[in-house]
Amino acid sequence: MKYLVTGGAGFIGSYLVEALLSMGHIVTIVDDMSTGTYNNIKPFKKDKNFSFVLGTILDQNLMMKLVSKCDQVFHLAAVVGVKHVMENPVDTIRTNTIGTENILHYCAKYNKKVLIASTSEVYGKAMKIKKGNAGLKESDDSLFGATHIRRWSYATSKALDEFLSLAYYQEKNLPVVIVRLFNTVGPRQLGDYGMVIPIFVHKALLGDTLPVFGDGNQRRSFTYVGDVVKGIIKLMDIKDAEGQVINIGNSDETTINELAELVIKITKSKSQIEHIPYEKAYGIGFEDMSRRKPDISKINKMIGFKPTIGIEEIVEQVVTYMKSI
Repeated sequence: MKYLVTGGAGFIGSYLVEALLSMGHIVTIVDDMSTGTYNNIKPFKKDKNFSFVLGTILDQNLMMKLVSKCDQVFHLAAVVGVKHVMENPVDTIRTNTIGTENILHYCAKYNKKVLIASTSEVYGKAMKIKKGNAGLKESDDSLFGATHIRRWSYATSKALDEFLSLAYYQEKNLPVVIVRLFNTVGPRQLGDYGMVIPIFVHKALLGDTLPVFGDGNQRRSFTYVGDVVKGIIKLMDIKDAEGQVINIGNSDETTINELAELVIKITKSKSQIEHIPYEKAYGIGFEDMSRRKPDISKINKMIGFKPTIGIEEIVEQVVTYMKSI
């Protein structure tokens, strides 16, 4: 099988490429290297089944050429990271909407099955209205903040990606699978764009203060990148996933305070925790959610998906990785 992976030099993309190559597939990646790194794809350079194209998904001619030559597409390219989103709102909206429309258009033109990577951000503040310990279901309503609050530009752009994808499925009969990723983490992830685990681990190894935004009681669910990659590959192989929106995540929760304490414990660091107001960290125009927990019953029923690695082992792997670089 010949695969095109957009954003293949990124964190998740590089793990996906590694998995596809190990299965004997031919893989072409396209990446503008805005958030991807050459180190992520360096191990694949000598593989005859691997090829790298430096380019952007906004380039229509390039996308037409690459999509026409593959069998299936994994579309992972997007603006990522809260910090990057807050600092680059125009780039965020253009890349996430126009770029995805380009991919969908040419996949429909050449009848190529495509997986669209969406995000748990599309739920917005919906977790605030969930009762009990229930996770967010794919059928739940989204709840976004006001348009002058910049944080919601990313969520809205990814929600539009989902609308576009489903429109292409319904109107153009495009075989498309939409996955909503929840806090995917592991080795190779960078803290440059606001990713919390690599930031904490890096700071702890240096003995620096760990910056916790807000009161630190916000709860998150972290999923090992290897579990996510296995899940999306399996979903791409089944007919029942076409035209569906599917959560991929881990239903176990931890607070950011607990995460910081765990990192300090595992690294045996003398670092302290410092709580920083959101306005100081991101400026005016930011909101955060108190919880973000997925209901993963749909993907479990479809492919038997269950997370295999918990937060403690994930942190241990990230620590080992960061000590090695």
